[in-house]
Amino acid sequence: MERTERIWQQGCLDAETREDNYHIDAVALNLHGFYAGLERLLEVIAEGIDQAKPAGANWHRELLRQLSADIVGVRPAVLSSECRDSLDRYRGFRHVVRNVYTFNLDPDQIGLLIQQLQPTLARASQELLAFADFLEQVASSEE
Repeated sequence: MERTERIWQQGCLDAETREDNYHIDAVALNLHGFYAGLERLLEVIAEGIDQAKPAGANWHRELLRQLSADIVGVRPAVLSSECRDSLDRYRGFRHVVRNVYTFNLDPDQIGLLIQQLQPTLARASQELLAFADFLEQVASSEE
């Protein structure tokens, strides 16, 4: 996260420098990695706890929806709707990075994602840690 912000600040502060696609590409790949890492963790939860991972063309979006819902008798929501919506912006950007040529990346959109990176990570971390606490409580009650 800090690396992403540093690269953005070094190479994208003014309109003239924003033409430096190396910085934009580096930031885009770091944002992609941020979301990809979180998504992998969410997949592990879906497969291991829910025993079901969405399939089909929209499985990435459906994964966020699945983990923001309670499953009665199994688990509470892993993510709040606010966190899901924030992460969905990064999911959409990850899709752009994977499927669109980098010359189509919008520096203004990247700037907005950079601004929300710390609060999004903080919220996701807090909610995932709360879910880990839930799992520990379940495990200790089963002993």
